[in-house]
Amino acid sequence: MNGRSTTNRKNEIVYATLDLAAEKGLGTVSMQQIATKVGITKASLYNHFSSKEEIVEAMYEILRKTSREKVAADPPDYDRLTPDIPLSVILSGAVSSYRNLVNDPEMYRFYKVIMSERSINPAAAEIMVKETETMIRATKTLFYALQVKGIATFENVDAAAFSFAMAVHSIIDYECDLQHLVSGNDSEKTDSDPQKPDMMQEYIDEFCRIYGRR
Repeated sequence: MNGRSTTNRKNEIVYATLDLAAEKGLGTVSMQQIATKVGITKASLYNHFSSKEEIVEAMYEILRKTSREKVAADPPDYDRLTPDIPLSVILSGAVSSYRNLVNDPEMYRFYKVIMSERSINPAAAEIMVKETETMIRATKTLFYALQVKGIATFENVDAAAFSFAMAVHSIIDYECDLQHLVSGNDSEKTDSDPQKPDMMQEYIDEFCRIYGRR
């Protein structure tokens, strides 16, 4: 089997596992069920992955890479940052880019599976920790650039980046829960329901008020 076909088979296994996990719950999915869905033997499945945990890890890497390519989420060019660009514009752009990434349909489905099982499944918890740490590192890099460029002033860059990343992460989770709640109660929803404020933008505006260049 050549390298290309091996990659294709691994992708097929990953997406089959995601389908099963979304339907049954990650914890109940077995290697035999995955092999059956793909249409291969269990022994053949083990030629590609040594465990379900390894499949989940590959799922995260493959889906994140694919999602980044779909939304064209290229690394930011920090050299183009200048004090003429409002801090709110920079932060809103960064948050929008991350939102687009996690809202890609396949990535979103993956996160729903992982978030529902992170308290009982170590593999799911490990993925959430990895994603959070990736987000924190990216935010720290951005905030150091903002500090150097004189666009924002932080007494402790690492602490500010950590708090911003965690707040954004929490707001996105909250919005996701609200969306599920609303979609589950569509029959009771009326046109008179008040428009909820944009929590993310309100948070970004307040963050900029505190740390923006004065």
